[in-house]
Amino acid sequence: MNDTSIIRVAILDDDNEFQEILCDVLNKSEGFKCVATYHNCNEALEKIEEDLPDILLLDIEMPEKSGIESLREIKYAFPALVIMMLTVYCDSEKIFRSLQGGAVGYLLKKTPTIKLLQAIREALDGGAPFSGEVARKVLQYFQMPDNRLNTSLLSDREKQVLNELIEGHGTKAIADKLFVSLHTVRFHLHNIYKKLHVNSRAEAIAKALKNKFA
Repeated sequence: MNDTSIIRVAILDDDNEFQEILCDVLNKSEGFKCVATYHNCNEALEKIEEDLPDILLLDIEMPEKSGIESLREIKYAFPALVIMMLTVYCDSEKIFRSLQGGAVGYLLKKTPTIKLLQAIREALDGGAPFSGEVARKVLQYFQMPDNRLNTSLLSDREKQVLNELIEGHGTKAIADKLFVSLHTVRFHLHNIYKKLHVNSRAEAIAKALKNKFA
């Protein structure tokens, strides 16, 4: 991030009222600053390099170009930018397409402010935050026989960590729940990614849904 004391947030959404409310909430929250609001993909692509956000909150349903299409283009242009979906949609295909396109998390717009701010921090810390409804849907499809990842090579502890990951928990939450250190969780995550041939939490979860929509 640019300044470790301030998290710089940009919003891509065609709803002006929602943009204004969210931007105001961010600016009134300690440690956060809304540095930009964009109404379409092209505007974002033109201004992101100048605005230098740490994270982009991206809606899905927009005119001209959908959020998922925008996600792919923005991620291609700015691969290091952390992008999290913030939408009203909770269907599995949109979740899968978003994760496949490079989003690190998926939150619903009705998410309470405290949880949204926590999710932003978690995303920037390498986590994969999800709203409760989204996490349950991901877990539901993850457990379906035709969508299961090949977990036969994983140890029992790695399977525990993977299950916590699918439920949307961050590194610290997993460590606290399993009574292990952050270093141990990161070690297990590294092994999980290697064995499942993925590079991130979002990829692991996307792979869990892949057979359903690919």
